[in-house]
Amino acid sequence: MSRGYKNETGVSEFLLLGITRDPGQRQVLFWFFLCMYLVTVVGNTLIIMVISSDPRLHTPMYFFLTNLSFVDLCFTTNLIPKLLANHVAGTWTITYPHCLTQMYFLISFANVDTFLLAAMALDRYVAICKPLQYCTIITPRLCAGLAALVWVSSGLISLVHTLLMSRLTFCSSAREISHFYCDAYLLMKMACSDTRINRCVFLGAVVLFVAPCVLIVISYIQIAGAVLRIPSAMGRRKALSTCSSHLSVVTLFYGTVLGIYIRPPDSFSAQDTVATIMYTVVTPMLNPFIYSLRNKDMKEAVRRLLHRSPKSS
Repeated sequence: MSRGYKNETGVSEFLLLGITRDPGQRQVLFWFFLCMYLVTVVGNTLIIMVISSDPRLHTPMYFFLTNLSFVDLCFTTNLIPKLLANHVAGTWTITYPHCLTQMYFLISFANVDTFLLAAMALDRYVAICKPLQYCTIITPRLCAGLAALVWVSSGLISLVHTLLMSRLTFCSSAREISHFYCDAYLLMKMACSDTRINRCVFLGAVVLFVAPCVLIVISYIQIAGAVLRIPSAMGRRKALSTCSSHLSVVTLFYGTVLGIYIRPPDSFSAQDTVATIMYTVVTPMLNPFIYSLRNKDMKEAVRRLLHRSPKSS
């Protein structure tokens, strides 16, 4: 037994196998991820600038949208630059501290995303189901408190995962991660030490991850009932139009995430790497377009900002 533990070592770095090992495909993927990352940065930065500069958009819904754009920006920045750097350098290694850091921010930003989507669903529920009480319920103080709670709690949840992961030991032969980033579950599978506590916390985190989704579903059931009670067709369309963008983002985000993680953990395979691209890269890139192209107020605010820019310069 003791002899077996002599083969265990403090692994200093891991090897990210990425999506493919084919050099030609990796070159194509480099430009693919670079273009998507640039679009994500420009799109989400534009959303933040538009909302911040236009007093007409200083409302609870757009306050949460600003936070969502910021976390999407951070989410992809945590993953894509390292992936691009590996392509340029031709090395696919990631140091152990960098791996834990990447995992910490990945879990933290993913939780912020889910909690923000739930907060936005709550905002839409009050706006449609309790319109006369909206201003007294959804106050700036409540929004600031919810945002602070979301960011702090997500950071603490991620910290627990990271500290538990840091206590694990890895075999010297266990260095290959079948992913393009440090995935918590794959790291647990590679560990030589006891991971029962980590697995329990991981399953608890999955439940906590699903809880906002349940809140969103309940909110939209209530919203659907309120919309159906609106007598005019125009009124129903107007009410639904305020929710369409948020509902699209929720469907895109949770549809991909739940398809990967809400199942027996042992069934996780390297094939899921492709599916994770949807919620780690594609969704943050599409969110600005969903909210701007399907939102009249946002489109008008963008026009005002673009028309004002030449004059200011």
